[in-house]
Amino acid sequence: MPPLPSFRLASAPSSGAHSDDGRPGTSDRSHLAALALGAIGVVYGDIGTSPLYTLKEVFGAHGVPATPQNVLGALSLVFWSLIIVVSVKYVLFIMRADNKGEGGIMALMALAQRSVRHAPRLRRAVVVLGLFGAALFYGDGVITPAISVLSAVEGLQVATPALERWVVPVTLAVIVALCWLQKHGTARIGAVFGPVCAVWFLAIAGLGALGIVRNPSVLLALSPAYGVDFFLRNHAQAFFALGAVVLAVTGTEALYADMGHFGKKPIRLAWFNFVLPALVLNYFGQGALVLADPGAVANPFYHLVPRPLLYPMIALATTAAVIASQAVISGAFSMTREAVQLGYMPRMRVVHTSRRLSGQVFVPWINRMLLVLIAAAVLGFRSSDNLGAAYGIAVTGTMVATTLLALVVARYQWRWSRTAVLATGAGLLVVDLGFFSANLVKIEHGGWFPLALGLCVFAAMATWRGGRERMAREIRQGGLALAPFLASLAAHPPLRVPGTAVFLVADPGVVPTSLLHNLKHNKMLHERNVLLTVESLDTPTAGIDERLAWEPLEGGFARLRLRFGFAEDPDVPAALADGGRAGIRFDLMDTTFFLSRETVVAGVRRPGPARWRDAVFTVMARNALPATAFFRLPGNRLVELGSRVEI
Repeated sequence: MPPLPSFRLASAPSSGAHSDDGRPGTSDRSHLAALALGAIGVVYGDIGTSPLYTLKEVFGAHGVPATPQNVLGALSLVFWSLIIVVSVKYVLFIMRADNKGEGGIMALMALAQRSVRHAPRLRRAVVVLGLFGAALFYGDGVITPAISVLSAVEGLQVATPALERWVVPVTLAVIVALCWLQKHGTARIGAVFGPVCAVWFLAIAGLGALGIVRNPSVLLALSPAYGVDFFLRNHAQAFFALGAVVLAVTGTEALYADMGHFGKKPIRLAWFNFVLPALVLNYFGQGALVLADPGAVANPFYHLVPRPLLYPMIALATTAAVIASQAVISGAFSMTREAVQLGYMPRMRVVHTSRRLSGQVFVPWINRMLLVLIAAAVLGFRSSDNLGAAYGIAVTGTMVATTLLALVVARYQWRWSRTAVLATGAGLLVVDLGFFSANLVKIEHGGWFPLALGLCVFAAMATWRGGRERMAREIRQGGLALAPFLASLAAHPPLRVPGTAVFLVADPGVVPTSLLHNLKHNKMLHERNVLLTVESLDTPTAGIDERLAWEPLEGGFARLRLRFGFAEDPDVPAALADGGRAGIRFDLMDTTFFLSRETVVAGVRRPGPARWRDAVFTVMARNALPATAFFRLPGNRLVELGSRVEI
């Protein structure tokens, strides 16, 4: 291989590149409207079905009495929660902290890490905070489908009490169908769910408007004074009721996580012009009904529906609940891919469901796990009232983590003044921590379930990250330094054969194990040898000057670095084929890929919990997607050589 100067490869923009609104061609109004409609179906499904159970929980067994003052106070809290948490915090503030168009707490964590890369302690705190919030998001991804579908199907027992025994079986059937639909992708599901969800919002807005017309005095609750009076009147009981009020804003984290699917502009357009007015109308319509008939508090949503429309509304609500579940499930898929690329989860098969947008993905393993856990939650809790006690702690915990990470980005990347950050943080954290504290009392009533799920996911991510670091350290300590190895080859040259050999190696300063085995067993080397390192960036896509870095070495060797963003697929052959535009030509038909497949075993040197975590890591490593499939290496030009690594 002739010596080549070091340079960076200028590659074509990734298909996942985003404009300000996340999609190419969104200046066209019809296209923007179509995206906004899709966002209504995928992004706002979760928060759109909150009226099914929110007020019922506020005045339920753990809530407050449905007196006129309490009804107005609760409505005021719901309204101002929608304004402060959703409109101000997420739609206007948090969505500014996009990582090249990608949202979600993992993307935000990567952005915050990049902002504080020169402060190691703060960087570690950012990682812990991000992993904690991401882990709780998975707990939310289990509880949301369970409570949304159960709440919708429970309309059957309102219509006919004899149908109560069918609520759980029908719920399970709907959840199985929902998980089966995931393989068809966000784009197709959004195209179907968007119009259905639009009908849902129009329906709940119409029902709410009818309720308000019958009792317009309910509009007094728009004043925050009634929310303040609610606390002054009910004291500790109001604090407990706050844990139910937060149900009105569940789905906001999924809104942020799904930002890469549709973009900022369509999501904001749909919220302010359609979703928010419909939600406010329905909540106030339910409140007007309860003011007139306190007995309707048992299920104010369905009691608001005229009797002849009850069964059609149950069907529409069930469909909307499926849509609600879609929001968190698609968000879980996006976050999983980001976690895999950033090195916090084992490699998994990721299926792209759209040729236009790399952000729309389906992760089969996560889908199966969610199906099992959601079904377990339905069978274990069996009613939306029981699940309501379990709901909220995962959502509010993630909300707190998101706020803190966004404040780090505002201070160190946006260069906000300390005063501005403290003022913004104080305003947002008072609300977030209030909701989180109110939900802590739910732990013994079922809140332990999403919390336990979150802790398990957090432990798994931390174990995987730590295990990879220990494995890399063991390989580095047991390996040979590259420089003296090349000098030895120059002094004692082996037999050379035509062609190019590409050796994948994690540490570019260490001789690949696969190269040593090839030289030991085959007693030869190729004419051209490339030491390839694949790196993941903390941005969604690699820029045109980041994709490839080439460094020629002596003796027919060269070092090559390929960089991919956390929202890209690391397709190594495609990246090598693209190198011709920069003067590096790979004839893939004349190239052989060498890969060392490490068998990880837990050592006996680390006693106690450390040994236990090593054992868990070895199980995760053995079940991870093979690197050959993850990097899309061609099987007919691949040589795998095994090695054993003890950690």
